[in-house]
Amino acid sequence: MAKKTIRNIPQERTAIATQGSKERIGNFNEVTLGYSLEDTLIEAERCLMCPQEPCVPGCPVSIDIPGFIQKICDQDFRGAYDVLAESTLLPAICGRVCPQEDQCEGVCVVARHLEPVAIGRLERYVGDMAITEGWVSEPEIEPNEHKIAIVGAGPAGIACAADMAKAGCDVTIFEALHRPGGVLTYGIPEFRLPNPVIDAEFNKVLELGVKVECNTLVGRLFTIDQLRNEMGFDAVFIGTGAGYPSFMGIPGESLNGVLSANEFLTRCNLMQAGEFPSKDTPLGLGRKVVVIGAGNTAMDAMRVSLRLGADEVHCLYRRTSAESPARVEELHHAKEEGVMFQWLTAPLEILGDEENNVRGLRCIRMELGEPDTSGRRRPVPITNSEFEFKCATVIYAIGTNANPIIGQTSKLKLNKWGYIETDDEQCSSLAGVFAGGDIVTGSATVILAMGAGRRAAQSMKKYLGINDPVDMEVSDPNQRRIFGIDARQKRFARVRLPEQDRVA
Repeated sequence: MAKKTIRNIPQERTAIATQGSKERIGNFNEVTLGYSLEDTLIEAERCLMCPQEPCVPGCPVSIDIPGFIQKICDQDFRGAYDVLAESTLLPAICGRVCPQEDQCEGVCVVARHLEPVAIGRLERYVGDMAITEGWVSEPEIEPNEHKIAIVGAGPAGIACAADMAKAGCDVTIFEALHRPGGVLTYGIPEFRLPNPVIDAEFNKVLELGVKVECNTLVGRLFTIDQLRNEMGFDAVFIGTGAGYPSFMGIPGESLNGVLSANEFLTRCNLMQAGEFPSKDTPLGLGRKVVVIGAGNTAMDAMRVSLRLGADEVHCLYRRTSAESPARVEELHHAKEEGVMFQWLTAPLEILGDEENNVRGLRCIRMELGEPDTSGRRRPVPITNSEFEFKCATVIYAIGTNANPIIGQTSKLKLNKWGYIETDDEQCSSLAGVFAGGDIVTGSATVILAMGAGRRAAQSMKKYLGINDPVDMEVSDPNQRRIFGIDARQKRFARVRLPEQDRVA
């Protein structure tokens, strides 16, 4: 077989089928339809299997990307899934929602000359096949005596729970909502991430022996300290996310018809507000909707509004489309579906009627000045450019903050924004308590949260004295080992003192 070069691989990135824009705004079915077998095999051949493998460190969970793509080329799809499962239990999810263009695909060698290999679409194909075929990765698990508590059943918590269960620990996830999944369930609409996919992927975690207790708000029913002491958990991971909404502090934010995107999407995705009154959750969406912000959450809120019957949906953003933080694909789909964009526009006040309902916005035009600390050009108001914009609903999608409950009910060290402070290994200020994901970094991506969850699991295993097979590899051939264990660990044992004997 001739060696692959940039000249002899398929030159065009394989297109993916989608629902037509006019059809899809009338339903919540998935927009992108996925690759066929033929599409998958053609796209896999575009991977050069380059020796540098920059895509692997470009992935926050270090998936062996060339390894799983080579298995696809060999039409060994079960083998491809097994390679993926070494690093992630959620390939069908990550293949749909991860920003591959900024991660693995962003550093793809092919992208130096052509469009990058569609790594995410290939991952999704294998993940979907695993769900259809019922494939499960079954690691050999040797149970130990350690009990682990995971606070939050989102991406970070799921990743940490899976790795600790594989290490033989007794793992329990505590989730505040009535369904697990975190932002995957409440924050991402079904037309981007179908609920059956979330459920199928999460069931793989349950098959590892992980237990889940929903409707359990840690910090109210019991505290982090109680988990560690009274409830007997040897280590705790906090992955509660950052779902506390941000507002601008402008007049009119208390009017009827003003929502945060998190509240709006949670009502629709998790509580089926679109089916009111047959469901118990009301929504009261107006005919003309304005969404403030232009990230992925804003795109989701606008596209859901269209599907729920809004006549007009507008995006207000103080910069231009070039500075929009949304994925290019999501921005493209929103435009296709009829969202109207008011670029270089900022709201100054939300206007109300005599019944305290939203009737419009007072806005100002902006222009771009010098770059700010984010590297993007700073929006500057244009003098005497104010105008009114009629609407009935205003949805804020300008970011989120840390929910304060955990911080208020524990002695965890927080930063000035209220997020949990950790070191590079996800260790918090309290011994045996680890944290990761949005509750540490602020709003980020699903895969970055999963990466933090896996790093925390690695640190947790060290803390508990659990030997990880990766850590037992002999990097220094001169280092003395006894029965395969680092000699420096000889005669070390971890003990747990009674509460009264502990030093504060």
